[in-house]
Amino acid sequence: MARETLTGSRIRERRLFLELRQAALARQVNISASYLNLIEHNRRRIGGKLLVDIAKALGVEPSMLTEGAEVALIAALREAAADSGKPVAELDHADEFAGRFPGWAEVLAGEHRRVASLERTVQVLSDRLTHDPHLAASLHEVLSTAAAIRSTASILAETGELEQEWRDRFHRNLNEDSRRLAESSKSLVSFLDQSSTGSERRGVPQEEVEAFFTAHDYHFASLEQGDVSPEELVASAPELQSDAARSTALAALNQYREDAEKIPLAEIAQAVTNGVGPANLAVLFRSDLPQLLRRLAALPEDVLGQASGLVICDASGAVLFRKPIAGFALPRFGASCPLWPLYAALARPQVPVRRQVVQHGRNAAVFECLAIAWPQTPPEFDSDPVYRTMMLILPVAETQAESLAVGSSCRVCMARDCVARREPSILDEEF
Repeated sequence: MARETLTGSRIRERRLFLELRQAALARQVNISASYLNLIEHNRRRIGGKLLVDIAKALGVEPSMLTEGAEVALIAALREAAADSGKPVAELDHADEFAGRFPGWAEVLAGEHRRVASLERTVQVLSDRLTHDPHLAASLHEVLSTAAAIRSTASILAETGELEQEWRDRFHRNLNEDSRRLAESSKSLVSFLDQSSTGSERRGVPQEEVEAFFTAHDYHFASLEQGDVSPEELVASAPELQSDAARSTALAALNQYREDAEKIPLAEIAQAVTNGVGPANLAVLFRSDLPQLLRRLAALPEDVLGQASGLVICDASGAVLFRKPIAGFALPRFGASCPLWPLYAALARPQVPVRRQVVQHGRNAAVFECLAIAWPQTPPEFDSDPVYRTMMLILPVAETQAESLAVGSSCRVCMARDCVARREPSILDEEF
């Protein structure tokens, strides 16, 4: 039912909310109660002065009666229905439901947003608890110190008379270990408190580098124009606090500058506008595909014509660089889905892999993934090559082929009977 045909339903709901009798409202607007009854049951269309008078009597703007709920609310209801995974026979009546019961509609949409937010939180925290090196180091320090204290205390409790020298030594060890345990515990609590304040936690070099690139939207116009050097950018970046982060960022910026010199912005922007594909772009600019994919991911969204994501890994699967894209979850510390084209490319080095994928989840979106693996070192007879692999992620407006279903990581993936699953998911199908 179209929104404009629900004006009567909104009038009725508003009148009941105000506890106003139908006859009383009819008298205020100088119409009969029977005619108002027809209006409220959507059997008579109204407009003009009568609509204005009714809206004034009900204390709302006329547009609230004619337009009803916002489009965003109706879209949220449809999204909630789609994410339920169950057929909803009344899906076509979401507009009517939002118009007649705007309060309940807002509650339902709000709960759907809250569940989606909790799912994202669970995914981030699970990824962090499983793979965060700082958390692992802190927990190891606490546990090892507690074990040392327990060992020393056992000796003092179970051993008979000890020489004063040994007893003093054990007491000193207990004092030092207990102080170390207190400091480790305090550091761990501080770490967890800081982690719970948001996703922009610092301290891990990779996260510092990611925050630095995010602050520049992964595009450095001043570097491409030669106004600044990579060293100057790194030195002036407040996001880069550690030496490891500055070193990693400097290497990435040097690579960025090399890519920009090989593939100038104006020229690739023109080629992209003309619809030249990635493989032909690599031929046009005499670059290899890894360099071309990196360059495409660094282009501003208005130049590329769409958003883009990028992941670079080594042969172990450890994430070296990542540019997130909305709708495609990228774990922070590796342990990604083994079904990603990123890893399929490792089985065929230097052979381009193109796959259309969709990630499991409530807000499933389709993406085109372009992946390739390449050797970092020149071939030699006496040593094995060291490979890296990358994947450019581009959103797909229209699905043209059967999409490959993938996850983000096994721990938070709801896919059942997956041949690539490494461990059970902490989410069940009803979450």
